[in-house]
Amino acid sequence: MGTDTAGRELEDIADEARAELVRAIEASGAFAGDPAWKAAFAAVPRHLFVPYYYVAGTAGYERRWGEHPDPAARERWVRGAYDDTPLATRMRDGELLSSSSQPSLMAMMLAELDVEEGHRVLEIGAGTGYNAALLAYRLGDAHVTTVDLDPEITESARQHLDAAGFHPAVVTGDGARGVPEHAPYDRIIATCTLPSIPHAWLGQCRPGGRILTPFATGVVVLTMRDDGQAEGRFLATPAYFVPLRGEGRPGREPPHLAGLPRRARESDLFRFLLALTRGSLDPEEAHALWEREGMPSRERYGLTVADGREWAWLDDPEGPYVWPLPESG
Repeated sequence: MGTDTAGRELEDIADEARAELVRAIEASGAFAGDPAWKAAFAAVPRHLFVPYYYVAGTAGYERRWGEHPDPAARERWVRGAYDDTPLATRMRDGELLSSSSQPSLMAMMLAELDVEEGHRVLEIGAGTGYNAALLAYRLGDAHVTTVDLDPEITESARQHLDAAGFHPAVVTGDGARGVPEHAPYDRIIATCTLPSIPHAWLGQCRPGGRILTPFATGVVVLTMRDDGQAEGRFLATPAYFVPLRGEGRPGREPPHLAGLPRRARESDLFRFLLALTRGSLDPEEAHALWEREGMPSRERYGLTVADGREWAWLDDPEGPYVWPLPESG
């Protein structure tokens, strides 16, 4: 069989797998907030953004790539590229440096971004470039900027975007500082988690704009106010992202949970509260609050950034349950 024929067959498999992915995302309800994103996911070829990726197995990570000499292995690669799962795309010494997020979570986050024609969007964390391609499909190349600290990541993202026919601005730099030369933005979306909201983002986002970012083990949607302050609540969904890498952002060890009831130790919602209040509440205090308030869901929590301060809260930003966050740059 000739190379051209094999290539056409692989593209046919990709088209079929992409259509199946779109159906899965639609069934999850992720498009409900903004159905126009369905066309973007149907059009943008995810496999071009993951020419190789790693799949965890019993013997460690298996590397799948599109240039594998075995046709069956290439088919596994392209079908896996359209699974509704996150894909590990860059590893170093066993540490995950970059990934392509779960498509249904991406779709939900993009829907919550509430974009409109003409909006300018800044993406923090270029990753593979796939999310930037979806944004560029919807809004146009000139309206999308994506930034990442690692020049290897930005270069590969740029190559992937070129291969797929998209040309948004791809910038190498510290995402915590934003990209002031392309500001102001109507929307800022992060695809990495961080311990506080960088003040630079607020200065680069228009009044009435939205900042959507992973935080703790959730996703918060902040609305910019005319006075330069921002506030908003968490979405219901859990979310686990690679931390933002840059100066002054070390990882933190999980708190010791020995002695707490099993239902708390194994609860995703309790671990969310622990992550949100780390440094303010110890695990016993967090557990007492969690039980007293009826094991609150993520939507009851929010963040406020105002007057040079940042705090998380339960139910009401004025209290009684408020927790200061670490100062950001």
